[in-house]
Amino acid sequence: MTAKASYLSLQELQQRIKSAIEDSLPLPVWVVAEISDLKVNSYSGHCYMELVEKTEAVRGGTSTPKAQARAVIWRNQYAMLSAYFLSQTGSRLQVGMKILAKVMVTYHELYGLSLQISDIDPTYTLGEVERQKQITISQLKADGVWDMNRELSLPTPIQRIAIISSATAAGYQDFCREIAEGGYDFRLTLFEAVVQGERAEDSVIDALSRIAEREEEFDVAVLIRGGGSTSDLSCFNSYRLCAYVAQFPLPVLTGIGHLKDESVADMVAHTPLKTPTAVAAWLTQQMQSLEGWLESVEQELKDVVIAKLQRENLRLERLESEIKAQSQIYCQRALSRLELYQGQLHTLTEQILLREKERLRSLDQIVASHSPKRIMQLGFAVVRQASGAITSAQGLSAGERVQIEFAQGAIEAEIKRVLE
Repeated sequence: MTAKASYLSLQELQQRIKSAIEDSLPLPVWVVAEISDLKVNSYSGHCYMELVEKTEAVRGGTSTPKAQARAVIWRNQYAMLSAYFLSQTGSRLQVGMKILAKVMVTYHELYGLSLQISDIDPTYTLGEVERQKQITISQLKADGVWDMNRELSLPTPIQRIAIISSATAAGYQDFCREIAEGGYDFRLTLFEAVVQGERAEDSVIDALSRIAEREEEFDVAVLIRGGGSTSDLSCFNSYRLCAYVAQFPLPVLTGIGHLKDESVADMVAHTPLKTPTAVAAWLTQQMQSLEGWLESVEQELKDVVIAKLQRENLRLERLESEIKAQSQIYCQRALSRLELYQGQLHTLTEQILLREKERLRSLDQIVASHSPKRIMQLGFAVVRQASGAITSAQGLSAGERVQIEFAQGAIEAEIKRVLE
């Protein structure tokens, strides 16, 4: 074998590959792929893409590429296709979007395999969004978390609000303006997040995680963004984000700003509303309803108190009348008893006085019968010295002088002798 027949030059090999590919695929084919990278050359106007096919993610897990290719849309074709795609889907071609593209397979000796895109079917992209949406819904229901957030009770009042939004978003500004015009003292805390684009899913989940760490500080979480296209809602249809919303420990209110389509995040949230302004208006309405309820309760309480006072006043008047009537009866009975007691007292007093007079008379007779004069009239006398009456002969001696008092008169005598 000669040296020349034992090998091919690289260019010859590349030319054979080019011929084989172009001969086997002479006509355009429709290809389904996901855009993993997209750049438009500002000078030439050509659009360069990286297309990828990934493994199917299971229950929010990660997917890995299993096929990849470069693609290009030439300037004139790109201007037409991008404008048509935007008019049909409401969104520009962007990274992460699945497309159905009509491609011509080409091979270049220097640049390798490339796909030239000549057409894109926007209906497939819209249908793919819906398909992914239905997959997420089925997974959430199968996991038993579909109704979890809606089953949470709303606190009363709703005043401490955690907000997930971009600080510079027009929707956030509209929300704050509507809240301020409502005139109620809401306590707003912004947890800034990207709410659109390929970083939105991770950013929103991170904001929700930060709120969950401080859940006792808030009454509800509010997820808002401004208006956008249908494809802009893709992150709000992802299983991972929606599962987090469904199982969030606080009631979640959404105002994702898309008037036509409802995202899965809206479906699993406690209270879905169309726009950030609608969320603010709903919160204000809740406070108005609470205020109205408090006013009605206050009026009912006043009515109850007034009715109670009126009933009590009537009862007091009735009791007053009864007390007066009973008092008169009691007074009349008491007067009758007093008159009876007065007559009895007079009779008893006279009887007691008569008995006491009789007793005093008896005592007077007894006293009179025992008086010294009475005794002395019987022949007794009282012998005295200067120290007083003498009741005993002891201590007396002859020669002492004593005074003898009789019933009539007295004499002075001298003791001649003391008898034994």
